[in-house]
Amino acid sequence: MAVPSIEPRRIGVLLVNLGTPDAAEPGAVRRYLAEFLSDKRVVEIPAVLWKPILHGIILRTRPKKSAHAYAQVWRADGSPLAAITRLQAAALRDAFGPQVIVDYAMRYGNPAIADRLAALKDQGCDRILIAPLYPQYCAATTATANDKAFEALAAMRWQPAIRTLPPYHDDPAYIGALAASVRASLERLDFEPQAIVASFHGMPQRTKELGDPYHDHCRTTARLLSEALGRELILAFQSRFGRAKWLEPATDTTLEALPGKGITRVAIVAPGFSADCVETLEELAIRGRESFERAGGQRFAYLPCLNDDGPGIDMLRIVIKRELEGWMRLP
Repeated sequence: MAVPSIEPRRIGVLLVNLGTPDAAEPGAVRRYLAEFLSDKRVVEIPAVLWKPILHGIILRTRPKKSAHAYAQVWRADGSPLAAITRLQAAALRDAFGPQVIVDYAMRYGNPAIADRLAALKDQGCDRILIAPLYPQYCAATTATANDKAFEALAAMRWQPAIRTLPPYHDDPAYIGALAASVRASLERLDFEPQAIVASFHGMPQRTKELGDPYHDHCRTTARLLSEALGRELILAFQSRFGRAKWLEPATDTTLEALPGKGITRVAIVAPGFSADCVETLEELAIRGRESFERAGGQRFAYLPCLNDDGPGIDMLRIVIKRELEGWMRLP
């Protein structure tokens, strides 16, 4: 009987973000949306009711509109979300010593979680930290990323040991990085905002009622960031979809109401996103600006996410290093 070869023991870190189509065109977007909106964590409607809506209406109408949105923010190196997550992994590559391999994956689309877990195992990683890059825990983001990793593990004969990165919505390193990033962005503006809106991705109100802590995590992040900056923030939730009641207040209606209250200069930040993506670069920076100015606003600024800038990478190094302790001795 052949004895399986044993590679040198290494530790893997797999950064995971939401996902993106492979191209800014309707066919690629349709494939991406089909996977995303078929996830029972994302759409908690019985399949017998949801599938006819998804395949009969949404996947026939939404891909063209979404492809247009992606096309407005697509970079030379691809989707902003995938490109930035790749850069984050590269920036952390040597952060934990030669025995730690840092890679990245997307929950939906490519590179797939199962493929990157297999690649880490093939490189000798017998311990792997799954790191969903969602500061605020949500079943539709953090949990489904972990679900997909566990699904891949279920097919492995020889499984690595696994840890998962907890939410870090109130971590001092995260709040400090956010505050430093916001201050730096504000200093680069040629105007003084009268208000700062903190926009988080929305979720159906029903998820809160079922016990998801996401809403509370967002509120905590906004409060702590407000305290760190020494100024009030306006909390809002974006990306409503469908007819269900969503978390409020909504970002679009919040922006549209501000000029009527005498606030004509505004900045907006998206603390729940670890990397800029279509939801920030198109929905907030482009459509949010249009809504605000159409309502009478005069000056608008979108403040970038932490991305692969220094404060964000330093923060990820801190929270990941904490989870690796016990597996290795780190300086």
